[in-house]
Amino acid sequence: MYYRIRDLREDKDLTQEQLAKLLNVSQTTYSRYETGNLDIPSQSLIKLAQYYSTSVDYLLNLTDRKTPYDQNK
Repeated sequence: MYYRIRDLREDKDLTQEQLAKLLNVSQTTYSRYETGNLDIPSQSLIKLAQYYSTSVDYLLNLTDRKTPYDQNK
């Protein structure tokens, strides 16, 4: 389900450990996010979307639009 967070991480040559630190979780927990074995909390999704300059919808595969939404509209 969350293959996009893995793809974005790999595109930036980051480790699961680095992203786990960003989200303040263990590497094992982060790994479970990527495999879909554990749902990602909304605050973590927001952090990831901000970190990657994308939208939560993109991370959740609800859109193919990679750029974030314009928040001024």
